Amino acid sequence: MDMLSCQRACFGSSSSSGLLISFLPREGRLTAAVSVVRCLSSTTNSLSFSRSNFETFLLSIQHSICEQLAMEDGSGKRFCYDKWQRGEDPSLGYGITRVLENGNSMEKAAVNVSIIHGHLSEARAKAMSSRGRNVEVGSEYFAGALSIVFHPCNPYVPTFRSDVRYFEVKDFGWFGGGADLTPNYLDEDDARYFHTFLKEICDKFDPDFYQRSKSACDSYFYLPARKEHRGIGGIFFDDLESFTVDDHKSENSIMVKEKYKSERAQVFEFVCQLAKGFLPSYLPIVKRKRDLPYGDRERQWQLLRRGRYLEFNLLYDRGVKFGLDGGRIESIMVSAPPLIAWKYNVVPEIGSPEAQMIETLSCPRIWV
Repeated sequence: MDMLSCQRACFGSSSSSGLLISFLPREGRLTAAVSVVRCLSSTTNSLSFSRSNFETFLLSIQHSICEQLAMEDGSGKRFCYDKWQRGEDPSLGYGITRVLENGNSMEKAAVNVSIIHGHLSEARAKAMSSRGRNVEVGSEYFAGALSIVFHPCNPYVPTFRSDVRYFEVKDFGWFGGGADLTPNYLDEDDARYFHTFLKEICDKFDPDFYQRSKSACDSYFYLPARKEHRGIGGIFFDDLESFTVDDHKSENSIMVKEKYKSERAQVFEFVCQLAKGFLPSYLPIVKRKRDLPYGDRERQWQLLRRGRYLEFNLLYDRGVKFGLDGGRIESIMVSAPPLIAWKYNVVPEIGSPEAQMIETLSCPRIWV
């Protein structure tokens, strides 16, 4: 795959020459996924890590994703641009919420950036301490994040969620993020393509990282009351400072600090490549499925599955709970599906595609 082909595959150059992977035969799609990931790696500009560089990257990738998705949607609609300030004091930070609604492919798509400065509340400090972070109430912190959710129109196109984020308290910072698919109907080719794409990115930094973050994703996106997983997974990671197992947070030598800085820069590079891969991991699936015919049965099933999606967000999602503690409610709830349905005790017919989906969600599968 040459550089022009890679650019088209990753970001698209026109509505007719966009993500070329989607038109490849089945046996070629996984190979193309690997090629695109390698192109992403070779074309990524190495940046030393700083809060300012991370903020610049988030704003740049937000713009790129919104432009590309609006073009691929084909409706002529654009993402709205809503910049907001956190409180009366500009030093507390800001956010940019961008949303496209009622498009041709996307019923609702949200791409959000937030850059926040503040002091840890008791609830936030407690939540971090429960994950092994030795933080104190009132500690100054910085948080920067890009969060994405795409709710497609066609029930055969899966919902896509992804994010990258960085959190810093005092002298130490760590990254988090991930990407996952929530289909209404199982397509094993889609699942293998998506997981292969993510694994190739992970493998370039740590050959064991995909499996760890895949397992973490399966564990995190789980509805215990329903005894089912939200989707077919992807990757999920939190508290990521380095790809090594050394624990040197308590040491203060210059050599250790330089090593810490180097490791953080490597994780930053990984996060950048992951974020650049969000659209290439998903849009080929959209392009292959968005025009498939469907009826009221499929639409109603989609709305019911969206109900499960919202259940998870409101009952279990740590990010939503974190945001509700002083966050901007419109930007937090923008991830909610545009329309949902709840019906009493829905049990799919045995052997139906809907029943197959539920069976798959009951136990995580190995896709690659």
